[in-house]
Amino acid sequence: MRLSKLAVAFSLIGLCAAAQSQTKWDMPTAYPANNFHTENVQQFAADVDKATGGKLKITVHANASLFKAPEIKRAVQGGQAQIGEILLANFENENPLYGVDGIPFLATSYEESMKLYKASKKAQNDLLGKQGMMMLYAVAWPPQGIYSKKPIESAADMRGLKWRAYSPSTSKIAELVGAQPVTVQASELSQALATGVVESFMTSGSTGYDSKVYEQVKNFYDTQAWLPKNAVIVNKKAFDALDQPTRDALLKAAETAEARGWKVSAEKNEWYLNALKEKGMTIHKPSAKLQADMKQVGQVMQADWLKKAGPEGQAVMDAYRKN
Repeated sequence: MRLSKLAVAFSLIGLCAAAQSQTKWDMPTAYPANNFHTENVQQFAADVDKATGGKLKITVHANASLFKAPEIKRAVQGGQAQIGEILLANFENENPLYGVDGIPFLATSYEESMKLYKASKKAQNDLLGKQGMMMLYAVAWPPQGIYSKKPIESAADMRGLKWRAYSPSTSKIAELVGAQPVTVQASELSQALATGVVESFMTSGSTGYDSKVYEQVKNFYDTQAWLPKNAVIVNKKAFDALDQPTRDALLKAAETAEARGWKVSAEKNEWYLNALKEKGMTIHKPSAKLQADMKQVGQVMQADWLKKAGPEGQAVMDAYRKN
């Protein structure tokens, strides 16, 4: 009888020790479960679980189910979530350095986008560090194009359109072309189109496909204007509380997720455009006039960004152009 009780006691102690040694993190993200960013995040979480032998378990909360896109950074900073995925350009109003990859026509290919990432990563990570966070990895979205319910041949045709804005840079584009900016996050886009709240916007083929915009919009102009990045950020206190082997495993999984994410983004770009075609959308090569107008918008925004970003922004731009 004593031996039996002793066995139970040791078993309970073992279970308690196992429970104490396991760390559980919540990870909010704003995009659907079938989006390539979310699939990459899920694989990252699975890799961390495997590499740590279950010591660190990350639960992914997709499609803004835990926090909406603009709330995720603050949630991670405040420790309401230990880790999260954000669109860096969403936070340009906090500091212009977060929005460098939202400048139209600065970096318009995956190669240029990676160069810009390398040039800006330290400055962005330093900013996050001052707020008690750190960046684990970042992955570019496919190039941004213009979706419109009506045909567009020049920026003048965009005047007065109800324009979906999801970041400071997309709001600025609306201002410069005379459109009416309406703040709509990715998870709300389909409904906004169906109810006439939005008529036009700039985003990737990925978001357009995921949001089923082809049900309401028939024109996509492949301007390849910029490739914004999603960053996976972590609360520094939560990271520092991990033991060294777990930290190493987390960083290694992040490195793998970054390489995988960029590869998949590039591969899926063409797939998304073909899928939109199959759903009845017309993929337009922008007219010379529209392309010239949008490049002019980009030049105005780049000059404006440099003024706001000051010497730190100039250093990032110099590093980007030097490579």
